[in-house]
Amino acid sequence: MLDRQNKRPNDLSAFWMPFTANRQFKETPRMLVAAKDMHFTAEDGRKIMDGTAGLWCVNAGHCRPKITEAIQKQAAELDYAPAFQMGHPIAFEFANRLAAMAPEGIDHVFFTNSGSESVDTALKIALAYHRVKGDGSRFRLIGRERGYHGVNFGGISVGGIVSNRKMFGTLLTGVDHMPHTHLPGENAFTRGEPEHGGDLADELERIVALHDASTVAAVIVEPVAGSTGVLIPPKGYLKRLRDICDKHGILLIFDEVITGFGRLGAPFAADYFGVVPDIMTTAKGVTNGVIPMGAVFVKKEIHDAFMNGPEHLIEFFHGYTYSGNPIACAAGLATLDTYQEEGLLTRASELADHWADALHSLKGEPHVIDIRNIGLVGAVELESIPGEPTKRAFSAFLKAYERGFLIRTTGDIIALSPPLIISRGQIDELIDNLRDVLRMID
Repeated sequence: MLDRQNKRPNDLSAFWMPFTANRQFKETPRMLVAAKDMHFTAEDGRKIMDGTAGLWCVNAGHCRPKITEAIQKQAAELDYAPAFQMGHPIAFEFANRLAAMAPEGIDHVFFTNSGSESVDTALKIALAYHRVKGDGSRFRLIGRERGYHGVNFGGISVGGIVSNRKMFGTLLTGVDHMPHTHLPGENAFTRGEPEHGGDLADELERIVALHDASTVAAVIVEPVAGSTGVLIPPKGYLKRLRDICDKHGILLIFDEVITGFGRLGAPFAADYFGVVPDIMTTAKGVTNGVIPMGAVFVKKEIHDAFMNGPEHLIEFFHGYTYSGNPIACAAGLATLDTYQEEGLLTRASELADHWADALHSLKGEPHVIDIRNIGLVGAVELESIPGEPTKRAFSAFLKAYERGFLIRTTGDIIALSPPLIISRGQIDELIDNLRDVLRMID
């Protein structure tokens, strides 16, 4: 039972928490009980500034009235409707709104419930597309070292974060990985896109030559690798990947689960970098993180390739019980309205210079060996404690929470991605607090 007076459950044992040091947490729990705009409220009543937009998802800030009201209204009107052989108007309205804001040429949307499901859906679409075209020999999927594409089997197979893969056996076969683009020796303390490393895209040519292009179905990358610690693509890198994929008839998938919906100061990273993929995965910001939902965007020619054969037959045997859930669609439409009314899809571009100046002011602080930024996302990389990797950044995470702000850590990297409503003064507050924390930890 929940003790309503102190808002803490009296038994924490049943919940096996995701991506959490469970024993440490349950010894000293950190409970959030409310949220509004830029802040959480902790169980002790303290305000906690959200420096990470939840988990890269609450782009418009917390508990926004238009989104809350839309969810309440929809729950009372149509709570659930099946998406298999049935439909409801709001799903089509939401898909049309999303397609209208997508990069040119991308005009169909397949709904999922998370970024992980979006990735696996995109991979299946890519494999099935080649098969329906009579090119079934294309079965290989190419990911990238240090890539994060969710936690389903497809996503961890093409992903390249070792700790996410090592316990789960052989994973999918026919997968290869390009090298990551992190070159700290050449690009340390770069603002925006690094100068060095664009030629790393040519490693894709080597992999294609090794396996033969006729066997390669798709390449998947995050335009900006987020969960591994904010790795920003070198200048020209993504354009070179696009050119190589076009040359060999390979589909290019952008995983925009983090970069989508304004994080870089444009609706999508595809817009920011001027490189249009064939398939684009999204989630998180699609509903402002309020209701689980994802959306996979595809080009018209991919969608249309499936629309053959007798009309009474299912064209693509894939989907989820909650694809296009009415309440999620209502939340998504209200989220898009909020983004549009407040100019949030481009606001990061207005704040980017101030953000970069504040973030890079941490250069020279204790333990800091690199700083990276683009749009309204940044990373502060710390020197690891010998023999105790991740401990220093986790100590910073705990100290930050004590001081009233939330950061994200991965390895010994502190990642920051605040809600897009953050003010310049709040940016300064966030970075000044982080400066104090860096001076406190060992």
